[in-house]
Amino acid sequence: MRYFIELAYNGKNYHGWQAQPNAITVQEVVEKALSTLIRETVKVVGCGRTDTGVHAKQYYLHFETEREFDSFELCRKLNSFLPNDVAIYHIFPVTAEAHARFDAIARTYEYLITLKKDPFLTDTAYQHNRSLDIDRLNKASALLLNYTDFKCFSRSNTDVKTYNCKITKAVWRKQDNMLIFTITADRFLRNMVRAIVGTLLPIGLGDMDVKNMIDVIESKDRKQAGASAPGHALYLSKIEYPSSIKLL
Repeated sequence: MRYFIELAYNGKNYHGWQAQPNAITVQEVVEKALSTLIRETVKVVGCGRTDTGVHAKQYYLHFETEREFDSFELCRKLNSFLPNDVAIYHIFPVTAEAHARFDAIARTYEYLITLKKDPFLTDTAYQHNRSLDIDRLNKASALLLNYTDFKCFSRSNTDVKTYNCKITKAVWRKQDNMLIFTITADRFLRNMVRAIVGTLLPIGLGDMDVKNMIDVIESKDRKQAGASAPGHALYLSKIEYPSSIKLL
């Protein structure tokens, strides 16, 4: 039987989602907890990678087991067993072919920038001390929707077969002393959102023209884009799936 788990995590103490040698990851701690409670070796498949320090407000994984369990009770036990920076929200059965990564039809990320020093946001938002023009940021962000090839924002030496992504939303909004960038697409390349933010910031500062975003995208060259913005201010905030994957 295949199950999905909806969870969230603060990425501060982790080297991203995906399990790797000699580094603590979210996948590792979740697999260990599941295996202990279900009493069999459990391997999970996540909806995607997140980099070191990146957070997830909503994340999905799938796993398989033939053991019977009460979903509500397993959820409660997992939350007691896991560290405080990982929270399990729901566990539910899905079709045998449902895949947490490949069946996702849309993903949304948020990037948080605090415009003043705030000791309570040190680990969860990027402190930016210079004024940013939100109109310029939004004009440059809107240009992303005109393209599908985002090789310029991809991590170098990646093994992806295509750099094509369909971006459907890319907007900035101001909330008190915070600027929040929200971007939605069918898929994202590794490091893509942080590279986009790092390219947009000089435009928001007035150091680059809005139209420079076109030159960067059309160059298909990572060296033409800006430096990656810090990972601790990035959140995977929403994953969408077709309703057909969930069993009634």
